[in-house]
Amino acid sequence: MTSESILLIGRGTRNAHEVLETHAERLRRRAIADAVEVATYESEPIRELRGRFERLSADDVYAVPMCTAHTHETINDIPSALSSVPGDVHYCEPLGQSPAVTEVIEERGTNLIPPSDDVSLILVGFGSSSKPYHRQTIDYHAARLREQSAYGEVLTCYLIQNPTVECVRYNTTRTRSVAVPLFLARSEATERRIPDELELVRGGIEYADPYGGHARITDAVHAEVEKQRALALDDSSPTASFEGQLTRTRRPVATDGEGVSR
Repeated sequence: MTSESILLIGRGTRNAHEVLETHAERLRRRAIADAVEVATYESEPIRELRGRFERLSADDVYAVPMCTAHTHETINDIPSALSSVPGDVHYCEPLGQSPAVTEVIEERGTNLIPPSDDVSLILVGFGSSSKPYHRQTIDYHAARLREQSAYGEVLTCYLIQNPTVECVRYNTTRTRSVAVPLFLARSEATERRIPDELELVRGGIEYADPYGGHARITDAVHAEVEKQRALALDDSSPTASFEGQLTRTRRPVATDGEGVSR
């Protein structure tokens, strides 16, 4: 009988391991796989995770990058590290564009300021200077919230691309604002950089918590695993998703100090 494992992978920021374990425990209770494991890394996924991945014993491993959107690490380093997994790897999309995530964002804002026409909702992302994934993801949630919520306006901003976090205070047109960081766990960015650039000490902007261990995030992970499971069983589905291509083509190389020359 084929064994299955779910592998939650994330950067080891402030409370990341605790958050991932919260989601892992829920998934274990749902019994949707034989095992659910957590793997975190500090800065070098290939070096830090390879040994752990080599010890995985499941025939099929559903690897979920626990972040808002694809990054350099999820496109390059993590797929390279996953090449060490002995079984078949089904590489999942990040949390990204899940309707469940939209619900969490709205709830985080509502807990601080109930939606009304005189309130601005600010979505704060990390952003990227070269890749579109963060902007696409945050724009997706912003569009849904403009349509389904009662906020007077929904604005987006980023730490490392325009529109920037430091300027968003001056772009709001409502009398009150609430900012929600689109991050899974607490980090230096959510604890210091974003509050500083929002100038929270000046008042006028309430600041919400990251997604954390919210149950709807677990639902988003569950749904992604089920989607990948269905694709794996469907002979008529495309033979290579973007994530599938990554795990087939990325390997550690000699220049990483972790692989062999190609």
